[in-house]
Amino acid sequence: MNSTAHHDEKIAKMTFASVYPHYVTKVEKKGRTKEELHEVIEWLTGFNEKKLNKLIDEKVSFEQFFQQAKLNPNAQLITGVICGYRVEEITNPITQQVRYLDKLVDELAKGRKMEKILRVA
Repeated sequence: MNSTAHHDEKIAKMTFASVYPHYVTKVEKKGRTKEELHEVIEWLTGFNEKKLNKLIDEKVSFEQFFQQAKLNPNAQLITGVICGYRVEEITNPITQQVRYLDKLVDELAKGRKMEKILRVA
């Protein structure tokens, strides 16, 4: 499935703050914690809880969010399908990074072990 320029732009302009509560709800509904969600986000982006809260308060777009992130060097190990897209085949960097995050949240909600989610050898 190929993403369009319009689709990529829409994702880039969406605010992290608008999606974050959905991440929290999704993982908590499946018995995981907000702390585990923050651990996953920090692994991917390098953002600790204080920085994460600041970005939420500032209502940054996903584009701004990932421009400030220090993407984990093992992020390319995140593979599979999320929202109908194979994450490793997405060519737009921002869209791919958002889908990386979506995939990690999905894995957390599905009860995957943390060391598997964080791609620990």
